[in-house]
Amino acid sequence: MIGANIKSYRRQKRLSLSELAMRANISKSYLSYIERDLKQNPSIDVLKKIASAMDVSLDDLLGTTHSASNELSLDEEWVEIIQEAVKAGISKEHFQDYVNFVNWKNHTKPKE
Repeated sequence: MIGANIKSYRRQKRLSLSELAMRANISKSYLSYIERDLKQNPSIDVLKKIASAMDVSLDDLLGTTHSASNELSLDEEWVEIIQEAVKAGISKEHFQDYVNFVNWKNHTKPKE
C-alpha cells in the first residue's frame, strides 16, 4: 500500500524514479523496491525524505488522511441520496450528464 501511494504521488508530480530518488537522497533501486512492495516496511526517516521530496504530507503518503484534492468526504445525507439514485437506476453516465448540465447552466446563467 505504501509503495502504491508513493508511485501514485510520484506519477502525479511527473517525477521519474531516478529524479525522486535523487531528491529524496535514497538509491533508485531502494525506491523501486519500496514502490513494488518488495520492501514493505521502510523506515520513517526514508518515508519522510520521500514525502518531503514530493511536497506531500507523511500522512497522505501513508494513506492515513485524505487529501481534499483527491477525495471528497460525503456526509450521510449525500451517501443516502447517491444510494437512492443508484437504486432508481441512474447510471454513472446519466449522473455525469447531469453534472455537465449543471456546470453548463451555472456557466451560462446571467450575471445579476
